[in-house]
Amino acid sequence: QERVALDDIGFIKTGTDLSRDELTAAGWALRRPPHPLETSLPGVFAVGDVRSGSIKRVASAVGEGSVSISSVHQVLSE
Repeated sequence: QERVALDDIGFIKTGTDLSRDELTAAGWALRRPPHPLETSLPGVFAVGDVRSGSIKRVASAVGEGSVSISSVHQVLSE
């Protein structure tokens, strides 16, 4: 069963917040580490209120969404 790694209170962990153990448990098979807003499932990104460590503000979510676009393009070109 594939599912994204969550923090202790149920928010989605992304990027450098993911431990090697969490990536292994999720079946991360890529040689590269996750992109900053990428979850433990390759190519799946999380932004805004659902993301662990977010500040729960609309402007921040919009910014995270725009930042994730370049990562999405990189993933699609892999």
